[in-house]
Amino acid sequence: MTDNAPHNLHAAPHSTGTAPGTAADDTADFGFRAVPREEKKPLVRAVFDSVASRYDVMNDLMSLGIHRVWKRIFNAELAPQPGLKLLDLAGGTGDVTFGWLAGGGGPVIMTDINANMLSVGRDRAISRGYVSDLSFCVVDAEQIPLPDRCMDRVTISFGLRNCTDKLAVLKEARRVLKPGGRFLCLEFSRVQVAALAPIYDAWSFKVLPTMGSLIAKDRDSYQYLAESIRMFPDQETLADMFREAGFSHVRYQSLSGGIAAIHSGWRL
Repeated sequence: MTDNAPHNLHAAPHSTGTAPGTAADDTADFGFRAVPREEKKPLVRAVFDSVASRYDVMNDLMSLGIHRVWKRIFNAELAPQPGLKLLDLAGGTGDVTFGWLAGGGGPVIMTDINANMLSVGRDRAISRGYVSDLSFCVVDAEQIPLPDRCMDRVTISFGLRNCTDKLAVLKEARRVLKPGGRFLCLEFSRVQVAALAPIYDAWSFKVLPTMGSLIAKDRDSYQYLAESIRMFPDQETLADMFREAGFSHVRYQSLSGGIAAIHSGWRL
């Protein structure tokens, strides 16, 4: 599958992880704020519209380059093979997709809900010569417009915390996986080294917004990104959500003292 122009695909809604009419159904977290659920996606889209052109530079500055190490570990865990098809959700500017292709993986559908981010990823793919076996689609990970049991691997990297209904994303990932397929999530998580916590808090809430203001000219977006990390489920809670979504052999690996973690599960 080869297509260098992003598509905006729509699908009929699938089941979500929240019962309609409940309090949880009415609001969602946007950083430390509770907002009406229908407002979160436009708010998140505005954040990434703002930071798209500087996203890679800011990632390096925010993590001191460590995110590249995490993604290398993540791609090694994916174990790319030519005969396997990958769906990369919230693919952003393409790091996971490019790692998969560079490792010898098969066809990829790279997606993001934000067209600006996906356009940056498409341009990076073209500049690297990745023009075969790669498609780009604007997709809401809560409603994936693909048939059941069609993919061998599904990934989401630093995107799940920005989704309104995280359990719906997990259920959709499982739905599109073939039996024997695997879903992997790389995301910021809960620091597990007590001595690291105050340093990490100072970095997140003092340094990052200031850097966002100076470099990306957008303090508020980076304040949100720091807050969204703190609102995300910890390692054990997210593992339980994987199980609730129907995944088997669920496990996780904490990285850099728990600053990030890789969670995975299989569809049997």
